[in-house]
Amino acid sequence: MTTFQPDAVAGQAPPADSVRPRDSTPEAPTSVSRLNDTIRGFIQTWGSVWVEGEITGWNVRGGNVFGRLKDLSTDATIAFRLWSSTRERLPADMKVGDHVIGCVKADFYPKNGEFSFTVSAMRHVGLGDQLERLERLRAQLRAEGLFDPARKRPLPFLPHVVGLITGERSDAEKDVHRNAELRWPQVVFRTKYAAVQGDRCVPETIAALKALDADPDVDVIVIARGGGDPQTLLGFSDERLLRAVAAASTPVVSAIGHENDHPLLDDVADLRASTPTDAAKRVVPDVAEQRALVAQLRARLTSRLTQRVTHDIAQLEQLRTRPTLRAPASMLATRGHEIEILVGRGRDRVGRALEAQSLRTAELRATLRALSPASTLARGYAIAHLEGGVIVRDAAQAAVGAEVVVTVGRGSFAARSEGPVSEGPVSESGASRAELR
Repeated sequence: MTTFQPDAVAGQAPPADSVRPRDSTPEAPTSVSRLNDTIRGFIQTWGSVWVEGEITGWNVRGGNVFGRLKDLSTDATIAFRLWSSTRERLPADMKVGDHVIGCVKADFYPKNGEFSFTVSAMRHVGLGDQLERLERLRAQLRAEGLFDPARKRPLPFLPHVVGLITGERSDAEKDVHRNAELRWPQVVFRTKYAAVQGDRCVPETIAALKALDADPDVDVIVIARGGGDPQTLLGFSDERLLRAVAAASTPVVSAIGHENDHPLLDDVADLRASTPTDAAKRVVPDVAEQRALVAQLRARLTSRLTQRVTHDIAQLEQLRTRPTLRAPASMLATRGHEIEILVGRGRDRVGRALEAQSLRTAELRATLRALSPASTLARGYAIAHLEGGVIVRDAAQAAVGAEVVVTVGRGSFAARSEGPVSEGPVSESGASRAELR
């Protein structure tokens, strides 16, 4: 940080009403108000100075900014005020961790004896070393998937035991206990104390986390700390702690600082709570809300069942009023008469079909008989067969002395051919003269 050199000239006369050593004695001490006025009068003689540093605090209240500027190489810091009229002229993205230079003027408030610097101008120089390291770590962890929503585990609806990691006798512990017990009086906590800032913060928090994660009764772990300067919250962006939280098998809730505080633990944890109070509301349900929900569900179930039973009763009554159900025998009689009619019709149709098919069969039988060779033989015709069953169709086929079998209307007999006869009328006995045997 640039060395502050007031513009006041050495040996400049103090204000007329200032306090001098000889003006106050044990018997006649000066007042606090006069002393503060003297200090303010002296400080007002200093001029403005340009200073370089890293923003470690940036709290907006009523449009004004109240913050702190840290030296780049030491732990020295100054408080500054940035009025809304000046803030309007600054870059809108100015935030904690930015490396800036600013024109500041010392100011002293006699009412409370507070010393700070008023900023009249400020601009970026570049990311501060702290923010740059955090951004590199953030990018690395994101690339490894530690921020992936898919790997975050859901919190149990009603945990049997809530593990709590916080500072001993801290306001965060009181807030978590009070708000959780208001919502669910039977909630059980298993608390591990750890330093929440400084060199012991990370190792003690990791040890507490491992102890609670190994406890089979603990269903969820809350890491809680009250608000503070971002410099004091650096432990909750430490890579060792972040990897321990990612490796834990128990869901972890991050409840660090206030809404505008955002350590990297918020991104790695399974759930980010804006405050310790918010964490208490997120890890246990509200017993009053659950009772109201159960009562509401019971009322809805009763209403649905009542409507269904009422509807079914009305449907049953409607069915009972139908004529068929009042006199079921009449329905059977009607159906029986219809069946008798249908049976009679079926019998009549089957009878007519059988009669028609019988006539058709007789016609086909007569036709078949008329075309049958047996009918021809019955009228006196005969069929002559040579040896081998060859039918004699020409008299020349039956040579003299050939054995012939003659088939007539009734049976067959053997004969011997005597050769063809002379031309003349053909008798019914055949065209060849045969010797009967």
